[in-house]
Amino acid sequence: MTPEIPGYLLAFESTVRPLVAAIALGLIWMGAARMEGPPQSRYTTAGALSVTLIAWLAVAQYLGSANTYFATAETAVPTVLLGLLLPLIIAAVGLWRSRNIASLVGAIPLSWLVAAQVYRVGGGIFLVLLADGRLPWQFALPAGIGDVTTGFVAVVAAALLAQKAAGARRAAYGWCLFGIADLVVAITMGAMTSPGRAHLLAFETPNLLIRSYPLVMVPTFAVPLALILHGLVLWRLRRETASTGRLAVA
Repeated sequence: MTPEIPGYLLAFESTVRPLVAAIALGLIWMGAARMEGPPQSRYTTAGALSVTLIAWLAVAQYLGSANTYFATAETAVPTVLLGLLLPLIIAAVGLWRSRNIASLVGAIPLSWLVAAQVYRVGGGIFLVLLADGRLPWQFALPAGIGDVTTGFVAVVAAALLAQKAAGARRAAYGWCLFGIADLVVAITMGAMTSPGRAHLLAFETPNLLIRSYPLVMVPTFAVPLALILHGLVLWRLRRETASTGRLAVA
């Protein structure tokens, strides 16, 4: 049985989704404008990434609105995991195999990669749904508080990086690890409070909304995008630390 979807949730998601996509597209084209190489190569790479992002968003919306991810107690492996993991695998392979993609990502200012996750403050909708009696507290509290905290601290960490303040890189590392931990906890609690083999909590008020459209766009688009951005930040921090170390030795 699919749950009743409140009108304010539909309005909220339809507003936030294009905003998140616009942030991701902005990062792509910012990197294209700054990366080295001929214009044709730079903008072809940005165009391919943009098409991939828009196609991902369209597929996630189509599958979510068709209730493809809605699970039952008999579901052995939640199909929502495919929507979560496939984008991560594709992004990792693309960064590893494509020199142009790596060059584009390396040209995006690190502070902007961090600041992009200000959209995580939208996780406050979980707290609104909790207060409305539509989500179990075991999921809504850690997911909502963690997301809002991550979104606000992203702005602080980005500002420190932009100013090249002392300890800015450590702050970025700490923010990144906290943000990833928040997502891991949210994913775990989402599984443990939803119908399926992993359902161990909230039997009286199961978490039906998280796998129903439009909230299912969170685990199939917003969360993978956040994990990709965290991964890119860690990749940049590690690469730049290694580069600084080589220069110091030289």
